[in-house]
Parts: sequence; structure tokens; C-alpha cells
Amino acid sequence: MDDAPQPQFRPIADSDSGLVAWTHVIYGLHALSVLTGMLTSVTIIGAFVFGWPSIIAVILNYIKRDDAAGTFLATHFRWQIRTFWFALGWTVLSWLLIFTLIGIPFAWMLIVGVSIWVAYRVIRGWLALSDGKPMKFSDDDAR
Repeated sequence: MDDAPQPQFRPIADSDSGLVAWTHVIYGLHALSVLTGMLTSVTIIGAFVFGWPSIIAVILNYIKRDDAAGTFLATHFRWQIRTFWFALGWTVLSWLLIFTLIGIPFAWMLIVGVSIWVAYRVIRGWLALSDGKPMKFSDDDAR
């Protein structure tokens, strides 16, 4: 059992209900990018990092992040922002590997692995939001 103290969040007020809807929209935009990558010739990670739905979603994350401060939604905003930037970082690394002949197989394994990771994070986050639960981080910090 995890006996670590859980962070306290201010309750979601009626005035914040629109923010919950925005958070669902943002997850939906990220999910649209994942589906685009699955159903087209683009990779999941390519559609996620460079597709308009996810780019719009991460911009919305930054615009609405201050409104979510202190609520459990702040953890979802951090989760989404971190997913985007870590995915971009891993994508850049995979490109660097592609430029080396030896790294091409590793780059493709990395692309597949990160694509699965992105899909997992979008699904896991959206399910937690639907249950009204915060995302948990190893440092329990909801910046």
C-alpha cells in the first residue's frame, strides 16, 4: 500500500466545470492525433508531435494551465504537456539515430515504443479524468 500523503486539491466549483470540459477537449485532440497516426501512413508519434490536433492541444494546455492550478485538473495539464514534450524529445533522438546507418533499427524500435507510450498516456489520462481522478507523478508535484 502507498502510505505517502496525497496532495490536497481545491474542489472543482461550478465555475470550473467549463475547465473540465476543456480538459476533455484537449484529451480528444490528442486522441485524434493518435488515431490519425494509426489509420494513416503517418506514424502515431509523427501525428502526435507534428499534427495540428496535438499542437492545438498543447497550446490550450498552456493557456488554461493557470486556471487549473490547485485543482486535480492541474495534474492532467502537466501530464499532457509532459507527454507532448517527452514525445518530441524521443522523436528527435530517433531522427538522430536514423542518420547513422547502425541506428536505423534502433530508431524504428524507438518510434514504435514511443508511439505505444503516447497512446497509453492519452488513454490512461483520459480515463482518469473521466473518473474524476488526478494523475499521479513520482514526485506527487502537480505544477
